[in-house]
Amino acid sequence: MEIYAYWFLLALILIGLEMATGTFYLLMIAIAMAAGGLAALLGAGISWQLVLCALMVVAGTVVLRRWKSGRPRETTDAGLDIGQPVKVLKWNDDGTARVHYRGAEWDAETESVEAPHDGLFYIKAVRGSSLVLTHRKPQQH
Repeated sequence: MEIYAYWFLLALILIGLEMATGTFYLLMIAIAMAAGGLAALLGAGISWQLVLCALMVVAGTVVLRRWKSGRPRETTDAGLDIGQPVKVLKWNDDGTARVHYRGAEWDAETESVEAPHDGLFYIKAVRGSSLVLTHRKPQQH
């Protein structure tokens, strides 16, 4: 079997792996492998095939990084929680609380130490798996 067939076979294998992962980096390597195969098909030596493949991998990675950095990042669902009312189940001695929200119990703390522990509370922020509570309903963005 000719060397170009191995290049194209490796490219096809990488495209299959890319379909399983969805990262696009394997696609860049597969395109580079196909370029190496094309160079072999045109009669270039193995060193030129490898150099072309390496340059294509670097160029593809740079292009992919620039494309990804230009796209807006996905927002988290934490913004949807801001402003939602919660039911305080229990206050702890250290000022934290257990609240009921979305069918589960969450750890929570008030936005300030002086905040009263009675009345209706709203979610002001989410810090990891803990909620920050306030008496004033925050504006949702």
